[in-house]
Amino acid sequence: MNRGFVIWFNYIVMVSCVCVLSFKLNEASKMRRACTKLSSSLAQQDKAAASATTGMSPKDMQVVMSVVLVCSIFIFTQVPYLLVSLTRLLNSQFNGSGLLDGLFGTINTVGRTCSFLNASVNILVYYNFNSKYRSVFLSLFQAKRQL
Repeated sequence: MNRGFVIWFNYIVMVSCVCVLSFKLNEASKMRRACTKLSSSLAQQDKAAASATTGMSPKDMQVVMSVVLVCSIFIFTQVPYLLVSLTRLLNSQFNGSGLLDGLFGTINTVGRTCSFLNASVNILVYYNFNSKYRSVFLSLFQAKRQL
């Protein structure tokens, strides 16, 4: 029961946190932009407030997209483990030594592959969205060539 309940509870918490995080980042970005625009000019105060609450700056949008993308990739790569836990709850023979040994091994292999894929894709996502990460990443390779 622990394997099934804990995994599903954690998954629901993760999905909820991604939703809340996306919403809060979006709201904070709108608030920050509105404050910046409002303090810049009193003459254009009404126009700036109206336009500031409707959109986000490209940098803010990039932050929201990168965080949601990394979290979504993690959530989707956990689906094989969720299937294993659900199937184990419904069928006690679904384990490494039961009648469904081949299927169990296949799904575990797919789950492991998804975990490796998650780690690999995260490197590319961070490299694409974060300039500081990109500069450190490139400097590591340049230092390696100098040795």
